[in-house]
Amino acid sequence: MTIACPKCAADMPEEAAFCPGCGQSTASLHRVQGKVGPLPRALAGALAYFTFIPAIIFLMVQPYRRDFFVRFHSFQSLGLWTASLVAFAAWKLLTLALSIVPLLGHLLALLLAFVIGLATVVVWLLLVVKALQGEIFKLPVLGNAAEWLSGAP
Repeated sequence: MTIACPKCAADMPEEAAFCPGCGQSTASLHRVQGKVGPLPRALAGALAYFTFIPAIIFLMVQPYRRDFFVRFHSFQSLGLWTASLVAFAAWKLLTLALSIVPLLGHLLALLLAFVIGLATVVVWLLLVVKALQGEIFKLPVLGNAAEWLSGAP
């Protein structure tokens, strides 16, 4: 089955990643549209990443828990929060072990905290932006689990 590119109207296979005529990404063709409850679907998906509370609420409240897009982002948000807590606990244990080294240990622990914190913020921002764009962006392990938990269509 083929679809037409919205930019150049060239025919391309449905599973194509890029248009053969103009090279435009087909990711924009698979973005969510519409509303779920009073919120646009993309906004609800992005709000799931603002702490774990909206994610839990979206998984419990009726119009949102039936929508795959919102469920997926809610489960991925909960997975990201869990992974962040595990990384924080590992950092605390490593800091305890590094405290044996007088000055260098504390500096390494501080550097590691900065790297972990920066990586978490960058991944969080990426997920929020992708959700606002209406795309499903799967993190390597967490995304597959979120897709499975949300009941992939």
